[in-house]
Amino acid sequence: MPMRSEWKLAREGVTADTLGRLVHRTLLNPALTLPLVLLARYTQKGNALSQSHGAAFKWLKTLLYTGLASRVSSFLDDAVTNNWSNDTYDWMKEVVVVTGGSDGIGKIVVELFAERGIKVAVLDVQPLTFDAPPSVRFFKCDLASTSSIAQAASEIKVAMGNPTVLINNAGCARGKSILDASESDIRLTFNVNTLSHYFLAQQFLPSMIERNHGMIVTVASYAAYVTAPNMVDYAASKSAALAFHEGLSAELPRIYKASKVRTVIMCQSYTRTKLFEGFDSKALYPETVAEDIVRAVLAGKSKHILTPAAGWYFAAKIRGWPMWMQYGLRKRLDNLMKKWNGRQVQQPSLEKLGESGVLVPQAS
Repeated sequence: MPMRSEWKLAREGVTADTLGRLVHRTLLNPALTLPLVLLARYTQKGNALSQSHGAAFKWLKTLLYTGLASRVSSFLDDAVTNNWSNDTYDWMKEVVVVTGGSDGIGKIVVELFAERGIKVAVLDVQPLTFDAPPSVRFFKCDLASTSSIAQAASEIKVAMGNPTVLINNAGCARGKSILDASESDIRLTFNVNTLSHYFLAQQFLPSMIERNHGMIVTVASYAAYVTAPNMVDYAASKSAALAFHEGLSAELPRIYKASKVRTVIMCQSYTRTKLFEGFDSKALYPETVAEDIVRAVLAGKSKHILTPAAGWYFAAKIRGWPMWMQYGLRKRLDNLMKKWNGRQVQQPSLEKLGESGVLVPQAS
C-alpha cells in the first residue's frame, strides 16, 4: 500500500485543503511572483505595464510579500520546534512502538512502516486484525493499566531493544453525557487517551534522552480544540494530550538537555474508523491520517499537524473568538453524537476496578 502522492487529489475529493495548496503553490509562491515583480521594476516593457495597471501591480506585490512572510514563518516553525538542530535516522535500526496498532489508523501506520522493513512493536489490548510481516511484533497491553504497560515495555526492550519512536495512537470514546458517564467510563477514557502517554514516556523516553535521539508522537484530535455534548470526557482527554505534547516539547531541550528528541502531534478531524461510527460530520479516510503521521515520522522532525490543515483557521482559533461565538458554536454541535455507536473494545482493567473506581494495580 504505497503512500499517496501529495500532488494527487485527496481521497476526500476537492476540499479546502486542495484549494489552499493550489493558492500556496501558485499565487503565494515567491518563485512565481518575484520574477514578475522584478520584470515590472527593471524592464522597459514591464515598467510600462505596471504603470498602466497600477492596481494589478499592487496586488502582485501583496501576493509576493504574503508568500515571503509565509515561507519565513514556515522556516521559523521548523527551526524553533526542532531547537535549531538536525538529526538523522537509520530506519533499518530504529524501533517504532505503535499503540492501538491492531486496527484503524494504527493498523495502517504499522503497515506503512512494515512496507519499508522498519521494526514495529504493536501495543494493543485486541489481537492484530491483519497478518503481521516479519518486522512487526505484537505485544498485548491494556493501556489503562500501569502494570500492563510496564510489563509490555519490558518485553519490547528484551525482544527488540530500546524503542526510538513512540506513537501514542490508541484512543477510547464512550459517547456519554457528563451525568450519564460512570466513573469507570471517565477513568478509562483518560487512562487510555492521556495517562498512558505519561507512563509509556516514562518507560521509553530515558533511553532516547540518553542518546539524544528519538521521537514521541501524540495522536490527539480536533476535539483538543473544540468539544461538543456527549463527548466532553473525550475532548477533555484530548486537550490534556495536546498539553502533554506541548509540555514535553518544552521539557526536552530545557530540563533533559535532549534537543534532538523530536515531538510530533496529530490533531485530525473525524475519521472513518469503528471508534466513531455514526458521528455526524464529514469524514477523513484513515489512510489520509495515517500517511500524514508516517510522513512526519520519516522526516525525522518535530511537527504540529492539523488534518485537514484548514483546521488551523477554524478549530485551532475557536478559543480566540468572542465568547458569544464560542459558546453558541458548542451548543449547536449537539447533533454530532446523536447517532454515534462507536466500537467498544473489552478492557480487562474494567474488571479490576475497585469500589472507588480507581484502577487496582495488578502484579506483573
